[in-house]
Amino acid sequence: MKTTVKWIDNMMMVGESASGHAVVMDGPEALGGKNLGIRPMEMLLLGMGGCTTIDVVSTLKKMRENIHDCHAEITAERADEHPKVFTKIHIHFIVAGENLNEKKVAKAVSLSAEKYCSASIMLGKTAKVTHDFKVHE
Repeated sequence: MKTTVKWIDNMMMVGESASGHAVVMDGPEALGGKNLGIRPMEMLLLGMGGCTTIDVVSTLKKMRENIHDCHAEITAERADEHPKVFTKIHIHFIVAGENLNEKKVAKAVSLSAEKYCSASIMLGKTAKVTHDFKVHE
């Protein structure tokens, strides 16, 4: 995998993925940015959230669950001192569908957390990563 990050101006950068997609990143005004893009550390959380959500959705589909919606609410804490790594990350899944089996949802979340989500497993090397879920009909 190869990506590029190009500095544009002040603290603004454009990141481009190997698949050809781009995202603007910027810092807060207090650090010389203009607040015109997402923060790089926020990108880490979003990447992890996307990785684990893909796992949960694809696992539930393989289990033949009638899933209509899934989103992950992620909260995180960082160290006070440099390097300001994530120390705690919590992912709360909200899964909606018809006649969803809560045991299967729990299994899908567990498989993502313990086996499939490379991003959350990697971030778990410095942060305590926890998961829970709620099922909506």
